[in-house]
Amino acid sequence: MVILGAQEMTALNRQYLERDYPANVMAFPMREGPDADLNPGLLGDVVICADTAKKEAEAAKVPFSHRLRELLIHGTLHLMGHDHAEPGETARMEAEEARLLALAKEAGKSRKANADFAD
Repeated sequence: MVILGAQEMTALNRQYLERDYPANVMAFPMREGPDADLNPGLLGDVVICADTAKKEAEAAKVPFSHRLRELLIHGTLHLMGHDHAEPGETARMEAEEARLLALAKEAGKSRKANADFAD
């Protein structure tokens, strides 16, 4: 995972997707293309724009860390082949995002409980 500012993310978005704005997250799969067999265990890179994520967190009234977690999950799902170009794909991807966010929330509760017990 790489976290960038708006200027760097805009440059990446322009270079790879010909869009002139800072995307919130971009995924660069390494299991596709002519060099896909170089390291089959490596999914790829998730790049998150901290500035965009911060604005989105404020607009949604959620903690910045929560928005970063959402974007990391979203980008990782793209690396695993999920997409949201079609309505059916969007629904499947959103359901998987919700499932993984719930797991992350439970894991966080468990870590907190274990830390409290250790004190």
